[in-house]
Amino acid sequence: MTDKKSMSFNDLEQWLNERRVTEVECLVPDLTGVARGKILPRGKFTEDRGMRLPQGIVAMGVTGEFPASGPYYDVVDPTDRDMQLRPDPSTVRIVPWATDPTAQVIHDCFDHQGNLVPYAPRSVLRRVCDLYEAEGLIPVVAPELEFYLTARNTDPNTLLHAPIGRSGRAETSRQAYSIDAVNEFDPLFEEIYEFSDKMELNVDTLIHEVGAGQMEINFFHAHPLGLADEVFFFKRMVREAALRHDMYATFMAKPIAGEPGSAMHIHQSIVDKATGRNLFSNEDGSPSDAFMHYIGGLQRYVPPAMALVAPYVNSYRRLSRKTAAPINIEWGYDNRTVGIRSPISTPQARRVENRVIGADANPYVAMAMTLACGYLGLKNKLKPKPEMKGDAYLSPYALPRSLGEALDWLRRETDLQEVLGQEFITVYTEIKELEFEEFMMVISPWEREHLLLHV
Repeated sequence: MTDKKSMSFNDLEQWLNERRVTEVECLVPDLTGVARGKILPRGKFTEDRGMRLPQGIVAMGVTGEFPASGPYYDVVDPTDRDMQLRPDPSTVRIVPWATDPTAQVIHDCFDHQGNLVPYAPRSVLRRVCDLYEAEGLIPVVAPELEFYLTARNTDPNTLLHAPIGRSGRAETSRQAYSIDAVNEFDPLFEEIYEFSDKMELNVDTLIHEVGAGQMEINFFHAHPLGLADEVFFFKRMVREAALRHDMYATFMAKPIAGEPGSAMHIHQSIVDKATGRNLFSNEDGSPSDAFMHYIGGLQRYVPPAMALVAPYVNSYRRLSRKTAAPINIEWGYDNRTVGIRSPISTPQARRVENRVIGADANPYVAMAMTLACGYLGLKNKLKPKPEMKGDAYLSPYALPRSLGEALDWLRRETDLQEVLGQEFITVYTEIKELEFEEFMMVISPWEREHLLLHV
């Protein structure tokens, strides 16, 4: 069978025939990372090879709302015009939980002139990867994705709790790297691995993280676009699998008070396309200037880009000294207290790990963001600060402390707008401003408890 990366539409038809697919889920990831689209009968999918959706479908807030006016409509047509969606054959996967043979295919978004819609998340990542391609470079990434399993919770006003395992008890203490704690949920994880295999997801290690009911899955390293697709598929699949076992799976950055937050650490390196050499290492195995410049770019541009990878009010609850998450963008070798870590490795595997990204980030936007920051470091030959050899949690905060502050920083950073696209930054910040305003209309229990009778 043809390698997925080079699949044509004819190969796609053969793939669907071999699996006797009767329905196709035509998917497009929106700004939140939610799967939007349509479910088509196989014949209709084959006939049309695409579909139309309103432009705003990929550019709405997590509550489904749109701005009433403003710069948003300088980019998104106020008449709610259609965009053309074209399937990417390389993304086709089976839907393992479907009753009838069903496939899912991710689509790219185009306008009526045949141009990629610039604010669609997949378009933004393609744009950044193309910048590397123009320099003769290939970015390689490997995400580590944390998430919580919780008991079913149908009331938003009720606190989340760890689910009941095979023993009949819920976790009440932290069980980092515990094999037995993972085995409490063997039936679920067996199904997750079964689904991953059927969906051809390149998942690697499963571990129990620090929090009660908190897990982490690692992915094998690969090209950013394909891996962003896999994370997109994986999130959707894990939520479905958990529901089948009477649990929830959540990728919220900070779902449970008193427990650590969930991150999406992204390991990244750059390969010279002509030689196949890791750009981060010299021929003698020492760190290269490019390695230092890349780190310098992350240190310079990640703080103003934080709204892209800490996209919700909840995201900033994770970025605190008390939650074992980075609070600054210091860098160091084999140091888990820093925002940018370089693990111990061979020269060919030398890489940097961006640890500030939340599990709630859209995987396409997250990878575009971190690669854009590194790209600017390479292009501008930025030098990093001296290596942090101690506890970076003792250093000052150097990241925005709230979504409102992060949006202000992002709007002012013109270099990022140039690399990621002005249209994308405009749409993104307008949507996030709307979400922030919606949140500010909600009065929290803390305010009622401490302010009601005291101020």
